[in-house]
Amino acid sequence: MLRIALCDDETSARDALRFQLEKILLDGNEEIVYEFNSGKRAVSWLAKHPGEIDLLFLDVEMDEMNGMEAATDIRKFNQDLMIVFVTGYTDYVFDGYKVGALDYIIKPAGAGRVRELMERARSMTADVNDTFFTFQNADGTFKVSCRDILYCYSEKRLVHLVTAQKEYQFYDKLDHVEEALGDGFVRIHQRYLVNSLAVAHVSASSVTLAGTELPISRALRQQASEKLARAMLGGDF
Repeated sequence: MLRIALCDDETSARDALRFQLEKILLDGNEEIVYEFNSGKRAVSWLAKHPGEIDLLFLDVEMDEMNGMEAATDIRKFNQDLMIVFVTGYTDYVFDGYKVGALDYIIKPAGAGRVRELMERARSMTADVNDTFFTFQNADGTFKVSCRDILYCYSEKRLVHLVTAQKEYQFYDKLDHVEEALGDGFVRIHQRYLVNSLAVAHVSASSVTLAGTELPISRALRQQASEKLARAMLGGDF
């Protein structure tokens, strides 16, 4: 799914771009999920919601914080977000490559140009060899790369998802999370589910990953140990 955001301090400009996009979005697979009216608000929100947006159309000429400044700040915490600059001038075009911009659109956005950019974004998304886990909590919807997940554990109805950078919490059953994450993750305990590629050491009673030791239950010891051994000896994710 391609999740899109627009950032422009002019309502009419956002409306015009949204109109062009809505004509070509693929139903059920692409949607405009957020709109920002300032670069500062976009940066602040994106920093708190990693992975929730795939493609950002970012106006260059904005007051307080312009689009180039916003993109520079975004790249400090997110290298993967596809950024398309929207500008009324060609002067900024080459500056966009300094922040890894996908491309640019000259205002007003023409239908052909928008379609061309969306095709590029779709192609890049399809080429990424990664899978993601999506979940919701009180702070919004999050999309986390499965490779970044170290382990998950449950406390009653609450699931904790742990990465090297952050720990997330959301309501679900660990059984459902295990099914969604797939074979790369191994259940070692009723309460614990680990990323097999993140495990550094396996003993008779525990596994160690990222400096954390987690227990293996007796009931799951043999099955879990076999799966983890295969993964540590070179099994695929």
